[in-house]
Amino acid sequence: MELMIKYGNVVVMLMTVHLIASVLAVEGRDFRGAIASLFVQSLTLALIFATFGYLWGQPWLYAWCITALITKAAIVPYLLIHYTQAFPKREVRPLIGFRLSITLIIIFLVVFYHFIYVNISFIAPTEAALMEPAKSSLAMAFTVFFLGVWTCIVRRDVVKIVIGIVVLENGIHLALVVLAPRLPETTLIGIASNIIIAAWLLLYLSGRIYQVLGTTDSLTLSELKR
Repeated sequence: MELMIKYGNVVVMLMTVHLIASVLAVEGRDFRGAIASLFVQSLTLALIFATFGYLWGQPWLYAWCITALITKAAIVPYLLIHYTQAFPKREVRPLIGFRLSITLIIIFLVVFYHFIYVNISFIAPTEAALMEPAKSSLAMAFTVFFLGVWTCIVRRDVVKIVIGIVVLENGIHLALVVLAPRLPETTLIGIASNIIIAAWLLLYLSGRIYQVLGTTDSLTLSELKR
């Protein structure tokens, strides 16, 4: 029990850092700062996998940790840095201004986290998922997921949309590992569903479009299609 409490507190701490890094990644206007925050977010994701692996005695979660370190904490930030070198240093002005956006995000995160935490019994498939640290972790995982969805909706810059997709996927993987940490299939599903190829393709196309049109504004690209 002491071990569960000790490492449960570690998981909650990592989840809190993960959530803060997620907000900084989606709200940071400067690409370099946003990418650094995404790196921290992905790093804490990998550490959460490793902690759950130790906590539940599931060695296959260590494999997921290593995969997350390679793909999410190394390759994806590298791709973002590589392709944004030719772009403006700051993102295209989003649909919602910074002050309003950060206010709405804080309100949304608090309300949504509380809603999921209180109604977790409708989502959690096992008794273990209703206990701490799984309960708090699952609420945070769904909160991070919807933060990624929010980013994809309100951001105009293609690079920020890519970051939003990565944040969204990380939220899904967090929920997956919390819901079923003892199933080896959880690791297989998580590794197989990695969006690194989609992120690379979006960044590559964004680079080509920027060379031709001089913009990464998704709204401008939508108007050109018409």
